[in-house]
Amino acid sequence: MGVLFDYFAAPDNDAAATTIDLVGGPDEASFPTVALKGVDPFVQLGTLESLLTGVGYEAVIERDLAPVAMADDGARLVVALTEGLSAALSDADEARLREVAEPWSRTEEFGGQADPADLATVLTGLAELARIATTRGDRLYCWICV
Repeated sequence: MGVLFDYFAAPDNDAAATTIDLVGGPDEASFPTVALKGVDPFVQLGTLESLLTGVGYEAVIERDLAPVAMADDGARLVVALTEGLSAALSDADEARLREVAEPWSRTEEFGGQADPADLATVLTGLAELARIATTRGDRLYCWICV
């Protein structure tokens, strides 16, 4: 089946942690959610954050994405995304998202085979989620189910 990654907005770590045992993930809890099978919050969104912010990848991956909740020996996790990534996504316009999709599509994690147009659509969804979070005063999280 592959790993499931659901990105969502929640008011705080405690609220986000409540999704850990939900079979349907954060969507079941009625949190605004974007499901992105195959786009992980650690490496791939680290690369994205570097591309969007201009901060070097090495500095970005030093960020701590410590779990706010964990179950089944780490087979299910909820992690908070960085404020830098959330702000960069929220601030990015459509042209900027399309611009970043091109180099992001060529990264090793996508096997150099990702379609930039498809990734621009992914980025649009994440940016909309980031804007919802910003408007509501929420944070962005990722619910992971292996």
